Amino acid sequence: MSGKYTLLCTDGRAKRGRYETVHGTIETPVFMNVGTAAAIKGAVSTDDLRVIGTQVELSNTYHLHVRPGDEVVAKLGGLHKFMNWDRPILTDSGGFQVFSLASLRSIKEEGVSFRSHIDGHKIFMGPEESMRIQSHLASTIAMAFDECPPSKAEYDYVKKSVDRTTRWLERCRTEMARLNTLEDTINREQCLFGINQGAVYDDIRIDHAKRIAEMDMDGYAVGGLAVGETHEEMYHILDVTVPHLPQNKPTYLMGVGTPANIIEGVYRGIDFFDCVYPSRNGRHGHVYTKYGKLNLFNAQYELDERPIEEGCGCPACRSYSRAYIRHLLKAKEMLGMRLCVLHNLWHYNHLMEDIRAAIEQGRYEVFRKERLEMLRGNG
Repeated sequence: MSGKYTLLCTDGRAKRGRYETVHGTIETPVFMNVGTAAAIKGAVSTDDLRVIGTQVELSNTYHLHVRPGDEVVAKLGGLHKFMNWDRPILTDSGGFQVFSLASLRSIKEEGVSFRSHIDGHKIFMGPEESMRIQSHLASTIAMAFDECPPSKAEYDYVKKSVDRTTRWLERCRTEMARLNTLEDTINREQCLFGINQGAVYDDIRIDHAKRIAEMDMDGYAVGGLAVGETHEEMYHILDVTVPHLPQNKPTYLMGVGTPANIIEGVYRGIDFFDCVYPSRNGRHGHVYTKYGKLNLFNAQYELDERPIEEGCGCPACRSYSRAYIRHLLKAKEMLGMRLCVLHNLWHYNHLMEDIRAAIEQGRYEVFRKERLEMLRGNG
């Protein structure tokens, strides 16, 4: 396994780090731009990703396994070559689909049987299969295969689920180590992150964090949040869990979230974030600013000649007005959707730049209060 994390400085529990990988260096805290099927929804190219300051692209193991097939991607040289992206890529494990496709799957010790959401054909995925698929994809960082139990699931179910996830992590680690020794493996420096689970139960979360910390993974994620619990519950779980994960390894909060969630997550020691919000909301005309979201479909922007956000350097704000982008959206022109997505991803990527600078300057507490106040009611 490969990946060197350097903790450059801290400000309270906020961490400013650097993660060196075979595909380049990641400055943390970082927001990973979600490209589920090896593309950012909204007609955003990898050239665009470079322009808007993307450090890491995230793709979905399950979706790429279903279409075009991970073996196809491998034959074409792996994800980096396939999508023309020369910076780090993280692939999730398929484990979240165990949660989101509940009506299409069954779970047992060996792994999970799915029905494809596309054509209904049967798929089996366990720890070994997930590692082999991700090895075919040749991502920079692979995620361990886990189950993501509902946040409000019964205590006994969550306990058994987490115990199984721990056993699966050991199997993932063994298979990844084997794959990284094979001559025909595209990326033999692939990193593996373990995932903490436990729903909203403090004792399960803490115990699991301690157990996986002993396994000396390349990095650690906190999963199973932003799936039904309140923001306050999520922050509480981070408060009690993150201190039991290694500070000298990157920590990733999966699938979270809003700008306010990210600011609060960094405050609690998180390095990596991802979320579909900026691209999904952008495709519906909802754009982020330092003062919250705007809905460009609103009539108040019909004659508004200002950019989405004053001072923003994104491709949309450099060249187009709110009025024009609103027109594009109303006319169902794809350019409107594309410009909104580009703006939102720029906003997230540059929020992370501001966060990193605030930690370096020892003023993250002030930064947090200022930004949350600006977002109050809108973030």
